[in-house]
Amino acid sequence: MADPTGFLKYDREEPKKKAREDRLHSWGEVYADVDPGERNEKVRKQASRCMDCGIPFCHSGGSGCPLGNLIPEWNDLVRRGDWAAASDRLHATNNFPEFTGKLCPAPCEAGCVLSVSPLSGGPVAIKRVEQTIADQSWEAGYVQPQVSEVSSGQRVAVVGSGPAGLAAAQQLTRAGHEVTVFERDDRLGGLLRYGIPEFKMEKKVLDRRLAQLRKEGTRFVTGCEVGVDLTVEDLRAQYDAVVLAVGALRGRDDTTTPGRELAGVHLAMEHLVPANKFVEGDGPPSIDAKGKHVLIIGGGDTGADSYGTATRQGALSVTQLDQYPMPPSTRDDERSPWPTWPYILRTYPAHEEAGERKFAVAVKRFVGTEGRVTAVELQQVKVQKDAATGRREVIPVNDEVETLPADLVLLAIGFEGVEEMPLLDGLGLSLTKRGTLSCGADWQTETPGVFVCGDAHRGASLVVWAIAEGRSVANAVDAFLTGASDLPAPVHPTALPLAVV
Repeated sequence: MADPTGFLKYDREEPKKKAREDRLHSWGEVYADVDPGERNEKVRKQASRCMDCGIPFCHSGGSGCPLGNLIPEWNDLVRRGDWAAASDRLHATNNFPEFTGKLCPAPCEAGCVLSVSPLSGGPVAIKRVEQTIADQSWEAGYVQPQVSEVSSGQRVAVVGSGPAGLAAAQQLTRAGHEVTVFERDDRLGGLLRYGIPEFKMEKKVLDRRLAQLRKEGTRFVTGCEVGVDLTVEDLRAQYDAVVLAVGALRGRDDTTTPGRELAGVHLAMEHLVPANKFVEGDGPPSIDAKGKHVLIIGGGDTGADSYGTATRQGALSVTQLDQYPMPPSTRDDERSPWPTWPYILRTYPAHEEAGERKFAVAVKRFVGTEGRVTAVELQQVKVQKDAATGRREVIPVNDEVETLPADLVLLAIGFEGVEEMPLLDGLGLSLTKRGTLSCGADWQTETPGVFVCGDAHRGASLVVWAIAEGRSVANAVDAFLTGASDLPAPVHPTALPLAVV
């Protein structure tokens, strides 16, 4: 039984961060190291704020967690100090809670009943509780390889080693199938490895989980682009089913602003990937912010990752631009009523460290000297929909122009979908208008025996959706190979988060 008055006894409390200067001079995670005993006691109090609601919106697939994490259950187990049972309950629905605990923006907290009113003191710190259960699970040795006692004799190829591919691979391996994960990069992890900076998730966290998968029997092949290094014919001949978890890495570019061709103007991932490889020990990055005025265009996660990376590289200044007005600090019930994802100002740890953000502005043109960008011209703008076409328009509100120095410009304006690759041509697959791969209700593409999950199917989305789709496609593949499956399938291919239309 939960404590129905816990939220009245304890305030919501965020984990303590390292000092600003320490963070700026280190690639390590931003949160301070805390004695496990002290950490657990603090989190037990946070978990006791959960009321075990009769209708727990936090683990509703539409308004909360698409994985269906049984949040009130493991909150109460943590409150009672039963960390082993909490670990079992958490891992029952989530293969990688340490990934989601560090990287997920927590739609579960937006759906928490305590989010209805700010008078409650804020939602339960679900993400913090989840992360602490994951940490305690590894520290206490609760996480062990789960080796299948039977073998199906069926072979499955998973193309892509991001969270969706890894979740599918682990589920299918545990079901007794022989699974091989193919990754075209030199290291495993996809965006978890080269898209997420070390200060958000240290890669030892990823490597620890990969070691578990290997012990369970999953096989990995790196440096192999399927469709090139391994032909499609050989792929289909060697494997009984194929799972495409290739992501949606085709970055959106700006092809209309004058000066885009200048050297020093890059897509954000062109900066993040070599920066992360540098931290892995691969030598100096090809694009470095050291000693430069950095301008980041785009206000989302990728922009914040570039922001924190640039400050750690030693940028002279960092400025992040957003076309939209500054969001409110609290939920607007008319625009995004509970339990939908609230439209509010989101401040990442990187924003607390250095630099500044500018809202309701857009670049009029990139200015350069001798072919290299040196400045940008900004205008105040408003964003509106064209009444006739329904398309979004960015319109200057006046003729005033502000000039900012900029030696390095990073475009973090989203992703357009799956990259063109020989694999898709070889499988006879084409992309939808959204740049994704379509599938039926069984997650199978139009090519029999070929399945899709994660960002490749959904478009660029959250890590929690990727894991949910990976688990669901594993159920579909298992049923395809054996006729039926007991594996969990938390989401349907057409599932969408609750939203105001």
